[in-house]
Amino acid sequence: MADTTVPGGTSTESSLWRRIAEFWYYFSENRGAVIGLCFFVLLVIIALLAPLIAPHGPADQYRDAVLVPPYGQEGGRLTFLLGTDAVGRDILSRLIYGARYSLFIGVIVTTIALIGGIFLGVIAGYFRGWVDSAIMRLMDIILAFPSLLLALVLVAVLGPGLVNAMIAIALVFQPHFVRLTRAAVMSEKTRDYVIAAKVSGAGHLRLMFKTILPNCMAPLIVQATLSFSNAILDAAALGFLGYGAQPPTPEWGTMLADAREFISSGHWWVVTLPGLAILITVLAINLVGDGLRDALDPKLKRS
Repeated sequence: MADTTVPGGTSTESSLWRRIAEFWYYFSENRGAVIGLCFFVLLVIIALLAPLIAPHGPADQYRDAVLVPPYGQEGGRLTFLLGTDAVGRDILSRLIYGARYSLFIGVIVTTIALIGGIFLGVIAGYFRGWVDSAIMRLMDIILAFPSLLLALVLVAVLGPGLVNAMIAIALVFQPHFVRLTRAAVMSEKTRDYVIAAKVSGAGHLRLMFKTILPNCMAPLIVQATLSFSNAILDAAALGFLGYGAQPPTPEWGTMLADAREFISSGHWWVVTLPGLAILITVLAINLVGDGLRDALDPKLKRS
């Protein structure tokens, strides 16, 4: 109690820094998570500085440089470090700009799914009864469909395009957040601090979103990280099938769709490089998710 009376909030700030230091200690014990975080930060920087870093515009076509191999191979050029595609566009520049789309997709999809999932999950877990049954049966119906198939159906109804693809993927991901939030709220609502807040006169909204919800965020943060990577994967899959971002958008899945005719040809870089970008990015984000789980789950913390 004495710590909270220190003038200027010094004790509060030191307590915050202690929590941050504790979080980083457990997170950094997972070397893979640290590597994944470094790559993700680098990817964010590349995406933000794409106009300054990219040597060419993502849609610029060079008719005299069609299917040029990466620099270092026979016929490669220094001006096209990773080669060009079938219409003479620089692959490196398109990959750099594609990072913007991938991060944008991950942020928007995760935000929509997280906000909607938390709202429905808190209501279901707090009120229970018929409200809980109605919400959870709807979530069960959504989960009964394969996620990519359901996303395809939704995009077919809404129409092809990046925005509709993001909305469809967010709706598909929402049940995971609803179930996690509901379980956490049901576990927390019987705790002493919630009962004390209720006795002191706190209303339902205050109890749900200010008293209970902050103590349920750890598993939701981990799930959001994993959903971020899954959103990138699903958006790339929809783009590959022609239902996501439309050409000439430099989205990685769309780049793969444009290059599918070269899968069995000798122009390996047109297909391989966008696939590697998706693979490495998703792997890095999943590694960060593992590190967050280790740092936020008390059961996994070693004393």
